[in-house]
Amino acid sequence: MSEAPHRYTAAMADEIELRWQQRWDEEGTFHADNPVGELRGTAPSLEEATAAATSSSEKMYIMDMFPYPSGSGLHVGHPLGYIATDVVARHQRMLGKNVLYTMGYDAFGLPAEQYAVQTGTHPRTTTEANVANMRRQLHRLGLSHDARRSLATTDPEFVKWTQWIFLRIFDSWYDPDAPNADGVTGRARPIAELREELRAGTIDPFALADRQGLEIPAAWQGRSAADVPGASDAEIAQLADGFRLAYISETPVNWCPGLGTVLANEEVTAEGRSERGNFPVFTRRLRQWNMRITAYGDRLIDDLDRVDWPESIRSMQRNWIGRSHGAQISFPVAGLADHEDAGFDVFTTRADTLFGATFCVLSPEHSLLTDVSALPEAWPEGTHEAWTGGAASPREAVAAYQARAASLDEDERTEEGREKTGVFTGLFATNPMDGRELPVFTADYVLMGYGTGAIMAVPAEDERDFAFADRFELPVIRTVRPPEDFTGGAWTGEGEKINSASAELDLNGLDKEEAKARATAYAEEKGFGRARTTYRLRDWLFSRQRYWGEPFPIVYDPADPETPIALPESMLPVDLPEVADFSPKTFDPMDADTEPQTPLSRAEDWVEVELDLGEGPKTYLRETNTMPQWAGSSWYHLRYIDPTEDEVLVRPENEKYWLGAREEGGVGGVDLYVGGVEHAVLHLLYARFWHKVLFDRGDVTSQEPFHRLFNQGYIQAYAYTDSRGVHVPAEEVVAEADGTFTYQGEPVTQEYGKMGKSLKNAVAPDDMYEEYGADTLRVYEMSMGPLDLSRPWETRAVVGSQRFLQRLWRLVIDEETGTLTVSDEPADLPTKQAVHRAIDGVRRDMDRMQFNTAIAKLIELVNHLTKQLTSTGTVPREAVEPLVLMVSPLAPHLAEELWVRLGRSGGISRVAYPVADPELLKAEQVTCVVQVKGKVRHRIEVDPEISAEDLEAAVMAEDRVKELLQGQTVRKVIVRAPKIVNIVV
Repeated sequence: MSEAPHRYTAAMADEIELRWQQRWDEEGTFHADNPVGELRGTAPSLEEATAAATSSSEKMYIMDMFPYPSGSGLHVGHPLGYIATDVVARHQRMLGKNVLYTMGYDAFGLPAEQYAVQTGTHPRTTTEANVANMRRQLHRLGLSHDARRSLATTDPEFVKWTQWIFLRIFDSWYDPDAPNADGVTGRARPIAELREELRAGTIDPFALADRQGLEIPAAWQGRSAADVPGASDAEIAQLADGFRLAYISETPVNWCPGLGTVLANEEVTAEGRSERGNFPVFTRRLRQWNMRITAYGDRLIDDLDRVDWPESIRSMQRNWIGRSHGAQISFPVAGLADHEDAGFDVFTTRADTLFGATFCVLSPEHSLLTDVSALPEAWPEGTHEAWTGGAASPREAVAAYQARAASLDEDERTEEGREKTGVFTGLFATNPMDGRELPVFTADYVLMGYGTGAIMAVPAEDERDFAFADRFELPVIRTVRPPEDFTGGAWTGEGEKINSASAELDLNGLDKEEAKARATAYAEEKGFGRARTTYRLRDWLFSRQRYWGEPFPIVYDPADPETPIALPESMLPVDLPEVADFSPKTFDPMDADTEPQTPLSRAEDWVEVELDLGEGPKTYLRETNTMPQWAGSSWYHLRYIDPTEDEVLVRPENEKYWLGAREEGGVGGVDLYVGGVEHAVLHLLYARFWHKVLFDRGDVTSQEPFHRLFNQGYIQAYAYTDSRGVHVPAEEVVAEADGTFTYQGEPVTQEYGKMGKSLKNAVAPDDMYEEYGADTLRVYEMSMGPLDLSRPWETRAVVGSQRFLQRLWRLVIDEETGTLTVSDEPADLPTKQAVHRAIDGVRRDMDRMQFNTAIAKLIELVNHLTKQLTSTGTVPREAVEPLVLMVSPLAPHLAEELWVRLGRSGGISRVAYPVADPELLKAEQVTCVVQVKGKVRHRIEVDPEISAEDLEAAVMAEDRVKELLQGQTVRKVIVRAPKIVNIVV
């Protein structure tokens, strides 16, 4: 049988979809208007826009976490969140809102550089080709992006403002006492203001550094605040530089000589090797750019309560920041050659457990161990053999242990359940609480990046310390009474204090909180400790030894190569030079003492540049590291607002309109931000940090970048591995009759996982467009299950969504003749009720982003109308048009086509979304039984929500009831609305 000539098929869908996409492009259907500037269009006046900035009913800013444009393009798992945001955007436009919705591309990154190294093709060439391909794929999906606002982080005009923001942060310091908005204390201020205050003597830099855990520059060591006002301008500048929010320091990094680059933690395997190339990775201290995100630790935690985010994500950020309130305790040390006043500080949340400290542990990188020749030449008397690591002296033991620790990454060093290792340093520290001498060890489970790089070990109340004490035969002193049924080991629960008294302080019998407070106060009184708050969060390592990234807008004077000099805004952007070799210099993979030599450092004509920075033309040297990929993703939400602006980062009126706070005391931000949970910490934390600095400096009015966050699930699919455990292409696997699977005749094992290139189970959206059409793919992905949960992909199930759209098409178009099947006759009551119940339920589901249940309600309505079409040959227009409008955000091309064929003009995108009639939402009428003298004598149909008074009046007005009561006196009417009326006569 031949196919009906006017059936909605994949070929027809292709023709309809391409035609409507072209029309949308030509008419600028999805353009969002700014209050001011080049994209103002027909937006409200500035006064109207300013007034509307606090109203969520006037505008809607919707964002996806933008993709990296890989060479393989999209698979059908990628668009899940994109389709969802498009559905929201289209729905919000139909509610009358001005919707900002676009897409950008996170285009710097390692994959393009790796490809360039392998092929010699410039990263920009491959990146731009990948962006073009991904734009095509997303456009074909019918996403309603404002194409004028689309960007790539590699665009020169985008790079310019990324570099400008870096300079803004470089020009800032954090004043913890400065008043801020909403009662907050602390904000970023220009570095020039710090210099002025230092000159005036109104800020004590030593106290400020101590509060923020910063090191005073070496040239100022041993001096005091009294020396500051009389210092030279150069000395003042040097002192102020130590407080910059973007700074250079000797930073522990993952150095991979085999690749010639520093690696992020995510690029290092659990075995301490590079993901790419499997080379050894070493921990080294190298001169690197950092950002002082730690200064914002409190605000980054506290403001999480002011955004509409999933609690799981907020919890992850709180844990990552890791704020702890406690005390910093100083331990004097004896035994270091030429260091009579040596010592170290530890941070503890439990100062009350000092009485239980039985040893101390230093990180292998701790400054006290930098010069091992200062350690004792021989083991002190009484040293246990287990403490020595088999070495002849503390110097040899510590040096060997440091070398071994350098080959491990942080995850390895802190892995749960790993056997504790360490060696005795030959040093003893004095417990300041009671004067006991404690042996000092070095062990790799203590890291320099956390706290002070030193701990006091209380094995009775800490599991890691107990494991170390057990391994090295160290004493255990309990300071918290465990329960009677406790079987041994470390007790980390609650209990009264025991063994915690000295001649001057007695904590025995107290609970934890009171004991902590008394112990901290005692430490402060005696001068060996002070209350302090610390964070697990560390400053953001911001350097990469790569080519394909944003160059730093920084130069150095060859006469002073340690001091960075900011370039003026007029010299931005700093473009990447053209180079022949994109790879960093590599070294012997085992040579940990090598230094990075970046690709940019070989571009000598670019590195050495003559500039006039106010002192006449001089030769300067450029910074040869590049920024990490996180840079562009930390602020792209601002560029979407003003993509053509070249004079300022973003126009204040436009930023306030799109990101301004919705209510008094609100933090503002993007109205809806959708993306994967894998970005819950780093990207979101970095973007929040950048945004808060910009807020402090007056560049934006919003305090947070993203007001509402939604994490979509993943699309998963079956994958297959051969006998070697290697994944094979899923589309080439054959399902055998006996339930097994083969690839090229060989058996393979089926597994289940996230769809992607690595598992070779990706399905290209282009294939779905060709076989079913974009609208079918959209409806299928939105119907698979709740948006926030992962769901299995099943290509064979896509046809179900196609059949739903075909049934919808048949409600309007006769498949044989192509004529309308719609009638202008009024719909009957059951049909009206079905339509308006669908409107009510779908609208509610759309507001909640519960698209799968919305589609289920639409399918139910289509089925209802299909039965009517079958029985009468037509469907009422007043039923079909609301249905098409409701389908529009989900299957926009089909809806547009049906809308036109229904005789409507102007497109469907901004037609008002249907509103349910409350009267038609009521349940069907119920039967009310009328009793006279206790016997059922009559029945009437009534509204289920009828009141007792109305029901009594309706019953008494019935002719049959009047007849029954004729000649009798009514004594009482008992009403049980809506089911019973009992008349007593």
